[in-house]
Amino acid sequence: MRTNTSEDARPAERAGGTASPWPADVKMRATSVDFYYGGRQALHTINLQVPTGRITALIGPSGCGKTTFLRILNRMYETVPQARPEGEVLLDGEDIFSLDVVNLRRRVGMVFQKPNPFPKSIFDNIAYGLRINGMGSKSTLAEAVEKSLRRAALWEEVKDSLHKSAYALSGGQQQRLCIARALAVGPEVLLLDEPCSALDPIATAKIEELLFNLKDLCTMVIVTHNMQQAARAADFTGFFLMGRLIEFNKTEIIFKTPAKKETEDYITGRFG
Repeated sequence: MRTNTSEDARPAERAGGTASPWPADVKMRATSVDFYYGGRQALHTINLQVPTGRITALIGPSGCGKTTFLRILNRMYETVPQARPEGEVLLDGEDIFSLDVVNLRRRVGMVFQKPNPFPKSIFDNIAYGLRINGMGSKSTLAEAVEKSLRRAALWEEVKDSLHKSAYALSGGQQQRLCIARALAVGPEVLLLDEPCSALDPIATAKIEELLFNLKDLCTMVIVTHNMQQAARAADFTGFFLMGRLIEFNKTEIIFKTPAKKETEDYITGRFG
């Protein structure tokens, strides 16, 4: 699924945005990525770099391809019949389409729009991934679960009820539990598909603070419809429209001095 395109051009230049200094360390690189649902093309020539240890936000109106692109990054699209990508996506220089998909999804975790805890206890939700990946012995499992819950800023709220059902938690707590579950296996990249869309402002603020604190642990890519959230939380932002990446740059540039009129119109509420 490779194409012969130059990797020297920077995403901002390819997408028509204003060129800017980039971190030397790029975690994931998408080059000339197209995507099809059967005969319908959903993405067109996406070129995008995901900087290591940063939060990258993807914004744009509903149906513009943000979530589709996110699902390419850990091959979640493979659950959809007749869905196929073209182009190249690299993770630390490795072609993700050639990697074992189970290993890829351990390295590139995903948190969905609606919290989806397993019908198990809080403890077993976190321990699940560790057990199936053979990463936690019986003697170290409790320590690993606590570590993940602390990283997700949830430990103090649940430490006395670890063996109660995860369904007893509030929506915001369930979402942090899902983040803790994803973090437990030590992902290099964490993908978040509108993780705060079903949460109240207080729970949203906790998630945003959590994401900021996780940057030292992993690289993050977040899809959001919340312009304020992207401006607050993201280091870089990409604007999608009708299956195309219109502009990609530092968040401050995207929101203050966008290079494309379409980007400015969306950010200012003229459409979308």
